[in-house]
Amino acid sequence: MRKGPLQLTFVTSADDIARLPATRAEVAVVGRSNVGKSSLLNALANQTRLAHVSKTPGRTRLLNCFTLDEATGGVGDATVVDCPGYGYAKAPQKMRAGWQHMIEGYLLGRDELVTILVLVDGEIGPTPLDVQMLEWLDHHDRPYTVVATKHDKVKSSVRERRKRDLAAGLGLEAGDVLWVSAAKNVNVDQLQTRVRRWLAP
Repeated sequence: MRKGPLQLTFVTSADDIARLPATRAEVAVVGRSNVGKSSLLNALANQTRLAHVSKTPGRTRLLNCFTLDEATGGVGDATVVDCPGYGYAKAPQKMRAGWQHMIEGYLLGRDELVTILVLVDGEIGPTPLDVQMLEWLDHHDRPYTVVATKHDKVKSSVRERRKRDLAAGLGLEAGDVLWVSAAKNVNVDQLQTRVRRWLAP
């Protein structure tokens, strides 16, 4: 299987599942606002401007779709979708409700969705919203993998304990969580391999 950066290309932003392009297989990326979704997507593709990184949480407000151009079958054969972050309190309540409706409709209605990457902030640990997201996915029997971001922000002396505590806080085993750092390129190659495997024909 191919190694190295994912050959991702931005295709479109959509406010509804019906406006997303057809695909054979898709991976979704979800997580709390400011968890580092855009930074991780850029790291996976080894690009700096593929996904817009903002210091202001809540900037991703649409379903942003990228094609994995290296997949057999041609452009559009497999896709990755970056979802709006949840839990951004400064956005108007009506807007937040709209995001939630859009994300839930997408996660439940996209038949080609093979797995959902749930990003959790490794520096601060799981929030009640993260726990709620996993419970919701479990309730609806949706496949997911938990990825802990910001590995580099956790002191090496407490990392092993943090890994156990973070997993336990989500009702998981430590080995069920993949820790990454977009800034320091920690385990990005492992996630690249997993995404290719999930999206393989």
